[in-house]
Amino acid sequence: MIVVTGATGNVGRELVAALAAAGERVTAVSRTPREEAGPGLITWRRADLEEPETLESMVSGAESLFLLATAAEPGDILRVASAGGVRRIVLLSSQAAGTRPDAPASAHFRTFEEAARSSGMRWTILRPGGFDSNALWWRESIRRNRTAAAPSADVGLPLVDPADIAGVAAAALRDGAHDGRTYHLTGPVPVSPREQATAIEHALGVPIRFLEQTRERAREEMLRFMPPAIVEGTLAILGTPSAAEVRVSPDVERVLGRPAHPFAEWARRNAPVFM
Repeated sequence: MIVVTGATGNVGRELVAALAAAGERVTAVSRTPREEAGPGLITWRRADLEEPETLESMVSGAESLFLLATAAEPGDILRVASAGGVRRIVLLSSQAAGTRPDAPASAHFRTFEEAARSSGMRWTILRPGGFDSNALWWRESIRRNRTAAAPSADVGLPLVDPADIAGVAAAALRDGAHDGRTYHLTGPVPVSPREQATAIEHALGVPIRFLEQTRERAREEMLRFMPPAIVEGTLAILGTPSAAEVRVSPDVERVLGRPAHPFAEWARRNAPVFM
């Protein structure tokens, strides 16, 4: 049995589906789990990583755990997992843990990575860059008035499809060949915010107007739902990415045996969300 935390998130949803399709029994864990019944191999459970004791019954008898690097204390979570019999952990961290290790926004990712490596369990660490699904920030503005706004309009980053992250996670959860590896996950090419808006425009078949924001305006909007340290770290990567942050990684293709999905494919698959 495999336990997936964050099971209703952008990566978690894809991962639960991929594992069930592969015939794995899955305990899908979230603060707000789905109410509807899933396939027979999926059991939906409610838990909070900031209260590790809520995981105890869920990890009992599990072989593998997919874990999000959150604001929780990783040591307590991993002790509960180990006591329940978990022997393999796949941690969803962040590219910034490697490219900006001293940034305040990277601190909790580094803490989780260090805890995973010293846990005594077999581990795989996933370090994705920006997600394609971050474009969902535009959902309401595209629906209402067919506009999309972002800073650093023409700075390209190799955004990664959450489905590709989930594919790599599924492989690592099921196959010991990935133990002890740190995978850097990106899309196949850098894509700028302006190019993302164009891809969504093509997927919808309607014009979308792109507006370049000032850094100050973008900061104001991000601070409504993100902590200040995360906002500053995000704006730094969006505006002045390092060479490592614009580099395309081969790891998705190495693990999955196919190229990473381009942003345009994600846009086509998710077009109904913007309609």
